[in-house]
Amino acid sequence: MNIFRFALYPFALLYGLAVLIRHRLFDFGVLKSKSYPIPVIGVGNLSVGGTGKTPMVELLIELLSNKFKAATLNRGYGRKTKGFLIADQYSGVNDIGDEPLQYFKKFSSTVKVAVDENRREGIENLMQNDGKLDLIVLDDAYQHRYVKPGLEILLTDYYNLYMEDHLLPVGRLRDLKSAARRADVIVVTKTNKVMSPILARSIIKKIAPLPHQKIFFSYLEYDNLTPVPGLALPPVNKKPSVVVLLTGIANPTPLQDYLISKCNRLVNIEYRDHHQFSKRDIDIVLKTFNDQFEKNKILLTTEKDMMRLIKSPYFRLFKDIPLYYIPVKMKIHKPDDKAFEHLILDYVSKNKRDR
Repeated sequence: MNIFRFALYPFALLYGLAVLIRHRLFDFGVLKSKSYPIPVIGVGNLSVGGTGKTPMVELLIELLSNKFKAATLNRGYGRKTKGFLIADQYSGVNDIGDEPLQYFKKFSSTVKVAVDENRREGIENLMQNDGKLDLIVLDDAYQHRYVKPGLEILLTDYYNLYMEDHLLPVGRLRDLKSAARRADVIVVTKTNKVMSPILARSIIKKIAPLPHQKIFFSYLEYDNLTPVPGLALPPVNKKPSVVVLLTGIANPTPLQDYLISKCNRLVNIEYRDHHQFSKRDIDIVLKTFNDQFEKNKILLTTEKDMMRLIKSPYFRLFKDIPLYYIPVKMKIHKPDDKAFEHLILDYVSKNKRDR
């Protein structure tokens, strides 16, 4: 622990005290948590981001939407609107935020995508909007205790487990470690694709789950490089000499590690999570790309960042640039993937409201 971080400990203690008081107000019923007569699955974490909430929500959508009438509810971080909105063909990043827009672009035919900073009002509006709705997936709502999900899924990054982290501003935790006790399911995310049982057991021992808690391990599976919509580009059929990677996500490290072996040289351009790219940002990106002397080069971004780029007024500046994005999926390690699916499907089947 360096001197600077040590100096921040008093602020972390004050922050932790405020969080503890808030939790106690809910625990003692001074502040009320509300349950609903419909399956509500909460997905969240204890840290400030980068644990894989978006891939987890997409995993749940793929698992549930073909069997049930599902909806997702998100705050809509970064949007310029307020209140309850349901995504439609005219929705953009400024209307609903980048993550909900990504859900809508990928799953609009099978799931209803909504945003509301007030999760209670969002749930109630969704239920009123569709009396046949079977379930709602709450995205990033672990700290939103005014709602009590029927099933709580807590994510923790394999490289930054919550038990080994510290409260803000010393570490990345925005919630107390003890809050993990509310989780029904704990998923350790971003592990290696091959994971030994010995390592899994050691992590489970560190987490020390309660008797009712189930632990699963997951990894990220990256898909083929895909041309950004609106640009007439060929498939990437050979290993690029240079990949210029543009990211505005909480934790780009796993993607960077993956790409190192997929090109001869990787150049990283990083912005904060949900960053809205300005004209100056894009000028810097294009200059960085053009400064690479190799001919076989591409500009690459994430799927979430792509949602903001294509809606940017400066997207036209990429018209002569080989701009691609890389889709990603979350996978639960076998053989526990079937147990995870059964747990989720069983919860929804047993709790969906009577039509």
